[in-house]
This record gives sequence, structure tokens and C-alpha cells, in this order.
Amino acid sequence: MLKVDQKEQIRRDFFIEGKSIRQIARERHHDRRTVRGAIRDASLSRYKLTNPRPRPVLGPYVVIIDGWLASDKFSPPKQHHTSRRIYHRLVEEHGFSGGESTVRDYVRKHQNRQRPVFIPLSYEPGEDAQADFGEAMVLMKGRPLNVQLFVGRLCYSKIPFLVASPNQQQEALFEGHEKSFDFFGGVPRTIWYDRMSQAVKKALPGHRPEEQEAFIAFRSHYLYESRFCNPREAHEKGLVENLVGYARRNYMVPIPEVASFKELNDLLKQRCLKEAGRRLRGETETIGEMWEMERSQLLPLPAYSYPCCRTVSVRPNRLSMVTFQTNRYSVPVECDAKSLFLRAFVDRVEITDGIKVVAVHERCCGREQDVLDVFHYLPLLKQRPGAFDHAKPLKMWTRPVALDRYLEHLRDRMSYRVATMEFLQVMDLCVTHSLDEVAAAVERAMTLGSLGAGTVAYLLRADRGLRQPEAVMASAPLCPTVQTRDLSQYDRFIRR
Repeated sequence: MLKVDQKEQIRRDFFIEGKSIRQIARERHHDRRTVRGAIRDASLSRYKLTNPRPRPVLGPYVVIIDGWLASDKFSPPKQHHTSRRIYHRLVEEHGFSGGESTVRDYVRKHQNRQRPVFIPLSYEPGEDAQADFGEAMVLMKGRPLNVQLFVGRLCYSKIPFLVASPNQQQEALFEGHEKSFDFFGGVPRTIWYDRMSQAVKKALPGHRPEEQEAFIAFRSHYLYESRFCNPREAHEKGLVENLVGYARRNYMVPIPEVASFKELNDLLKQRCLKEAGRRLRGETETIGEMWEMERSQLLPLPAYSYPCCRTVSVRPNRLSMVTFQTNRYSVPVECDAKSLFLRAFVDRVEITDGIKVVAVHERCCGREQDVLDVFHYLPLLKQRPGAFDHAKPLKMWTRPVALDRYLEHLRDRMSYRVATMEFLQVMDLCVTHSLDEVAAAVERAMTLGSLGAGTVAYLLRADRGLRQPEAVMASAPLCPTVQTRDLSQYDRFIRR
């Protein structure tokens, strides 16, 4: 291959000196075809492989590798063959004796030949947004936890929004949308999705998928249009596909240490707001400036928010519990045998009788767990105090230590049954007062040495009146003054 200065000398000999090709080839010691090439083109020489290099070791296996890579088109994207997996399959299934680097080099060149080409896109303000789910790890209450991330992005300004939840269920999708609309300041006219099961009932290739009825109702409430990508064509919503990885690398490194989902979501919101100061390549304005202009073009938010929950009909069993997704939640014993409705939100479940809410629990993320409220069973405990020590709701009840010490004092002074009934009456006070208030009243009752439930109730009433019991006594009306009398006149009757 000729160097640049050699090519220059040949061209000078031919065009300036007027030498023939034969003479130049003889003097410069080059082949005449090389001389003709230099005369024809002055650009840098590039080596061109005319025939493929032989692959004495890999050659017999190329057809097999090509077949596996071709079959990946019909597999989920996250289950495609990697170079390492191909190498191990060749060794295990076909006795391949070559090195892994040989396989890796071939696969890389094969994938470069098949690299797709895309069209640059441009969006109008307020018209389009994209939404998807992703996953990331956090440390919550000191323990590692995989959280699900709803990600949304306005296509014009590129402002992102993320919110974390325990799962990717339909109610998480709805709540993610609702919070993103509040964050964006309005509703985009069109939102793009992949064919997620939370929105799609039946996916038909080449056709608009059949959507879930609950998703249609949600979309109708906010009056936007939904568009779905073609199967295995995630690049059609590349703004959020890229956002998931970007958020993991930039928002969640190092791994956030939080105490709750609320703290995590506040952190994510602040990091999304920081994006407003960035200016993307090719733009003259920052994301925040473009967002401000786009906000006025969004659809207005409706007057009231949509109930972001899933509603199912439930019936209590003989233990006053209803079942949802393998977990059981308690209801008041008075609801026995009634048909109820359970509304599952992302963070809680509400159980109603169609008129009022009868129970609210924190939603359980595990499986086959019992979530019990001890006060749902209080009437039954009063009827059956003998079950007190073995009652599961009581064992699961988190209460101040003062209440346990109060129970010990009661049992030291009274019989088991009487002490239990007194304690249950104090538990009744926890329905109308906070646990801290009851614990403080119990502490004072033990200090005074009067342990009855009536004393605790009196102390609570005094506190509600914002006065101490001593102050209450001091403010009571004074007794009338008793006049002293001379009783000596009655002595004469005794002497008689």
C-alpha cells in the first residue's frame, strides 16, 4: 500500500514531469497498476480485503452461529444469544475447540452488518409523551429492595418524570400517570406505550391491540390518545427506553438509602427537576425553557383525579378476613358474611360496604400473609377473654411498652379474667384517642396507684380539656363553710 508522500511523487512525475507510467514504475519500483491507481486518485489509500480471511477453526461453525442469531429475532430481547452463550453452546453441543475471543469477534461483525438504521424525529409542543416501566435497586430501611419505576417523558421538551412503587400492576400505571400529569402541569394529547399487559388485553400483530376496559376508562377521564409500538420495536419509544438506563446511572448511583417510598419519590422528583437546567445537543434552549413553553400547550387537568385503584368484590371468611392476591386482610367482626368491595391502591387497600369504608390497611407486598387490625376483633375478645393470650391480632399489634407494663400490674392485683376485661376497656379508649395519649394516661394511672380503666378514661378526659387532674380539682366549686356550734348544752341530757 502506497504512503501519502509516495503517491504524491508519482502524481508529480506523471502530471508535472510528463513521465510515462512504464518509466515511473521502473524508477519508483512499483507495479504499473499501483502507479495507475495513484494517478487516478489522490486520496488516502485504504486497505481493501478482496477475499474473506479463512477461518480454519470457526469456519465449520459459522452456519450454526448464523442460525442461532437469526432465531433471536423471534425471542424476547432480553433472551437473545450473547457471544459468551454462543461460545459455551458450541463447546457443549458441537465440541468447538477454538477460543471465546474468536467467537466474540465474529458475532460483533455479524451484529454490525445487521445494525438497524433509524429516522431522526421531531415533535410539536404538548403533542406527544412516552411511558414505560423499569426496575432499580435501593436500600430501604437498611435492606436491599428492587423497586419498579414508572417513567414518563414529554417528547418536545424532554423533561423526565419518575416515580417508584412496589409493583408494576395496573394501579401503579394509573398512579404513575396521575402524578406525572401533576408534575408536567397538564396532559399530553398522545402517549406512546409498548404492548404492556396493564393496558392491553389482547395483542394482535399488525393491528391495534384490544385494550383493558379499566385502561380505557382511565384514558377517557384524561382525554388523551394512546398509541402502541409494534411488537419487539421498543425503539419506537426510545425516549423512555433510554431514560430508564439514564436514571439508573445518574439518579441512583450511589444506591439511594431511604426509609420509605415517599422519601425515594421525593428524591427522584428533585433529580428530575434538576434536568430542567440541561441543554440538549442541537437545542438553543434548556429543557426547562422548552418545558415552560410546552406546558401551555398541554391539555388541562380534569376537575378531580381518577381513583387509581383496582376494585374487586370480596366476602369475609369465618376469621373476619378477606383475601386479595393470596394475602388476607382483616375487617370488623360486624361485617361477617357481608359482600364487600376491596379497592387496591399502590400503597394501601380500602375495604368498603358500598357506603362507607370499614377497613384500611397498608398493602402487603408479600404472599400468603395476614394483615390484621386488633381493633377489628375487640368486640369478640370482650366476649371471649380466655382467647386473649393466644389471639394473633394482639401478638401482631405494635403498641407502647407502657401498655404491657400496665397489663402486668393489673394481673398482679386482680384475677386473670378481671385484669383482661380492664385492659380490653383501656383498648377501647385507643379507638378514640391516640396510642401515645393512652400510654401517657396509663403511666400516670400507675403512678397514682389507681389502675382501673375508669381512672385512665378520667385522665384522658382531663387531658382533652387541656387541664391536669389537679387543676380540675382546684377549679371545682368550693364546699360551703361549716359553722362551728357549741355542743356542751347537750351534755346535760347525758348527765340525766
